[in-house]
Amino acid sequence: MAQLTYKELLNAGVHFGHLTRKWDPRMAPYIFMEKNGIHIIDLNKSLASLGHAQDFVKGIARSGRKIMFVATKKQAQEIVSEEAKRLKMPFVTERWLGGMLTNFPTIRKSLKKMQNIEKMLSDEKTAANLAKRERLMLDRDRIKLERLLGGVTDMSRLPAALFVVDIKREHLAISEAKRLGIPVIAMVDTNSNPELVEHAIPANDDAYKSVSLITLAIGKAIEEGIMERKQDKEAAELQEAEEAKKAADAKKEAAAEKAAAQKAVADAKAEEAAPAETASTEEGEATKKKRTRTKKEVTAETPAETPAESPKEEGDKA
Repeated sequence: MAQLTYKELLNAGVHFGHLTRKWDPRMAPYIFMEKNGIHIIDLNKSLASLGHAQDFVKGIARSGRKIMFVATKKQAQEIVSEEAKRLKMPFVTERWLGGMLTNFPTIRKSLKKMQNIEKMLSDEKTAANLAKRERLMLDRDRIKLERLLGGVTDMSRLPAALFVVDIKREHLAISEAKRLGIPVIAMVDTNSNPELVEHAIPANDDAYKSVSLITLAIGKAIEEGIMERKQDKEAAELQEAEEAKKAADAKKEAAAEKAAAQKAVADAKAEEAAPAETASTEEGEATKKKRTRTKKEVTAETPAETPAESPKEEGDKA
């Protein structure tokens, strides 16, 4: 897995925190120093935390589960939505609807409503039967639902984890995830409480470059997990094919051995029957010869019959 370098974090401004008067004391372990009234984040801690977060999301992606991206800040909306779409992960970049996780069945009803509206408007025959005002109202509802729920259209179940850019802004998402026991990976600035999330990445969550760098790093880890899952699946399929082939070969060999055994038994029976047939044939030939010889003997012993004299010859003698 490609790891970010200290210089890359430094160039992206990941180390810049908030003003010292706005800090959260629980972020003290992640603060390196104070300069010009601004806290400087320890990038060594950021690199270590990012590495742990990458390993965590990689494992989730490898198991085939989903990770929801949450970022409603303007500077983070574009990069987060693009990365989530690329990875085919659910995301929320507009307003977090209350109950998005804790009341997920209701959200699914809203998604179904949006799909029904899209189906009605896409069907020319149905759309032609609607009044113009009704069609406009349905189109407005569709646009509103798509803007709020477009990122979770394909989400059929709760995500396995959340990736959040600013935990102070997304406190509703954090509280819902905590209530459901869903782990959270988040960018935590110096004005936030890192104890609210399971995997805190100390970083500047206000600068576009910083958000982009961390988001892309998490996205690469998820992508690697997806690729490894695909490789594992292919390896499993290959192994199954090999096992099936071995089973077929074993079955074929067993059938061949059975046929050979049956042939051997048949040959043995044939060999046992052969002497009896030979003896019977020889006996038949001897009987035939004996009969022929007897016939010849009878013919030789019987005297030849004298031919009767013809009447003409008898008249001449008289």
